[in-house]
Amino acid sequence: MLPAVPTAVETTVTFASLLILGYVLGSCPWGYWLVRVFRHEDVRTVGSGNIGATNVWRSYGAWLGVPVVVLDVLKGFVPAYLGVQHVSYLCGVLAGSAAMLGHWRPLFLGFRRGGKMVACGGGVVFAVAPWVALIGAAIWFAIFFSTRYASVASMLTALPLPVLAALLGYPLSVVVFLAAAAAGVIVLHRANLRRLRAGTENRVKLRRPAQV
Repeated sequence: MLPAVPTAVETTVTFASLLILGYVLGSCPWGYWLVRVFRHEDVRTVGSGNIGATNVWRSYGAWLGVPVVVLDVLKGFVPAYLGVQHVSYLCGVLAGSAAMLGHWRPLFLGFRRGGKMVACGGGVVFAVAPWVALIGAAIWFAIFFSTRYASVASMLTALPLPVLAALLGYPLSVVVFLAAAAAGVIVLHRANLRRLRAGTENRVKLRRPAQV
């Protein structure tokens, strides 16, 4: 027997459920939670004050930075992947966008400022446009390891992604999402741009100095 075709109502319910799931997963402030658990500190009072992986890594080292990167990527990837697989590319894009919104204004932090959506957005891109994500990851690492500026790598990587998606034949919803995400990355890095112009932006140290 052929598998049952979902009804319009079932599809709508699944679509809405994935949007809610995306926002809830995106709202999980892993950078804040892990620093609280393992260092008993509020990451918002350290470094740039951001809860994202870059500030955690820069302030506490890779032992906390790497888990935050992985978890932030996954919270964007999971709802977007489920949306693409079970409904459509549009659902994947919107569910991933909901996760990014949650990362920016987390429910679990009282809707106060969250992260800058780079790692979370990267997870969404891997789900909806894996070839674009792989190329983008290569660009990000090349820029990051040559400059040690995560902000510069994030901004310069985001800009060409919608063009790459269009050239590789991804749906219009994916291209529009990547264009909007690139604009969002630039806007959320305004403070970094000011620090770069002033020469005060901090480089990420891959190894923390030994404690004495």
